[in-house]
Amino acid sequence: MEKAERESKDCDCKRSLHSLFLELHVKVVDTAESADYLGLQGAVVMFKTRAKYALGQVVRHRKHPFRGVVFDVDAMFSNTDEWYEAIPEDSRPKKDQPFYHLLAENDQSYYVAYVSEQNLVADYSGEPVEHPDLPEFFGDFDDGQYPLHVQMN
Repeated sequence: MEKAERESKDCDCKRSLHSLFLELHVKVVDTAESADYLGLQGAVVMFKTRAKYALGQVVRHRKHPFRGVVFDVDAMFSNTDEWYEAIPEDSRPKKDQPFYHLLAENDQSYYVAYVSEQNLVADYSGEPVEHPDLPEFFGDFDDGQYPLHVQMN
């Protein structure tokens, strides 16, 4: 095979791999050299993650006494560094996992919480959450969860 023909096939292969790479939502390009070879410099790389908990699902924190309803999910940590650094180092969750926005409640108050997936468990108590903002997002509590009330983007 001549050099020009081989370079043309390499180029076609790179383009095909580039298209495939962007279509497959991959988590990591293992080296900068790989990214350069595939022509991915500056490309937006999607993360392939699957959220364990659904919108409207009631969950509770593994360690702290609160529960809440999932109203949004980030595929990976998407809060400020200041927020993350405020967590004691020995308790900081990994950033490369889903993080959930909850309409949360404890015995004293209602609030919005941002919690890593590793710190949540499903709440099967069958008890509704009483957060006052629930009607803005969800319908009435039904069969252990809240149906989405508004159209999300």
